[in-house]
Amino acid sequence: MDNSIFMKKALRLAARGRGRTSPNPTVGAVIVKSGKIIAEDYHRKSGTPHAEILALRKAGKLAKGATLFINLEPCCHTDKKTPPCTDAIIESGLKKVVIAMTDPNPKVSGKGIKALKSAGIATEVGLMETEAKRLNETFAKFITKKEPFVILKAAQSLDGKIATASGESKWITGDKARQYVHKLRNEVDAIMVGIGTVIADNPSLDCRMRGGRNPYRIIIDSSLLIPLNAKVLKHNDQKTIIATTKIADREKINSVIKKGYKVLSVKSKAGKVDLKSLMKELGRLEITSVMIEGGASLNASALLSSIVDKVIFFCAPKIMGGLYAVPSVGGISPASLKNIIKVKNLHVKKIGDDFIFEGYI
Repeated sequence: MDNSIFMKKALRLAARGRGRTSPNPTVGAVIVKSGKIIAEDYHRKSGTPHAEILALRKAGKLAKGATLFINLEPCCHTDKKTPPCTDAIIESGLKKVVIAMTDPNPKVSGKGIKALKSAGIATEVGLMETEAKRLNETFAKFITKKEPFVILKAAQSLDGKIATASGESKWITGDKARQYVHKLRNEVDAIMVGIGTVIADNPSLDCRMRGGRNPYRIIIDSSLLIPLNAKVLKHNDQKTIIATTKIADREKINSVIKKGYKVLSVKSKAGKVDLKSLMKELGRLEITSVMIEGGASLNASALLSSIVDKVIFFCAPKIMGGLYAVPSVGGISPASLKNIIKVKNLHVKKIGDDFIFEGYI
């Protein structure tokens, strides 16, 4: 039987935990015996039982002699809220474990596989590894660099414009594309915009997907110009963070803090929030992923700061034209084509009348 069938199932189960397991990875487990699935489950939330534990509980005594399919190497360390999964696997009597990828966490990284082999359990590693790595790309960066995985998202016309010269931008893309954005918001830990977007559009920056949850909202506001009646300051979930600099007015900082919002005074660069320093601060807060939904200026700063890992551009089949229409990425044009930013592993898909271009920096 094609084992990829069972690993695909494990990956689909793992994906159900997107946006819920941070700072843990998303993991799905499938237990198979005599060619049939006898138990399956996925990790739901940090601090709760891992996928393999939940699946083993369902399988009970039937787990003896069975095979476990899992998209990530089982954990083997005790420096966390839950016991090592390798111990439970060994005790269950499983005869084989098929693993898509090794755990990038230095505390595990091959040690879980070694523990299983030492206990006489057969292991196979690498089945659908590419898909597994893509699923947990956020976790992989965070656990190795202690910084969030950063996605730059933009919605633009065919000729790369996000607003007219007068600032009108609603709506360039269609309903299905905008619904997809809320799905993305549901899956990331935080969304980030610049103060210009807050002042111009006064967004709520919430997730309007059915059953979704609101991510953290990060406002880049070097001089703390944010109006105290902004919609983004009307949430009561303690998930709004304003990143500013030492030039910000202390009295206003205190006013924002009194309203229950977090203010991060970050190192500045040319009078603006240094985005690389901010990523380190967000990593300390265990924010593992950030989606930038800013304007031309923030998009340019993020790319030039080399904090962006992935880009998702929604492109509408429309041509705006005009020298003064706002581009999706601002800043200064490179002097040579040799200096342009290249995107690799680009994937294109259609959504409604629009197209999504997704790739990695």
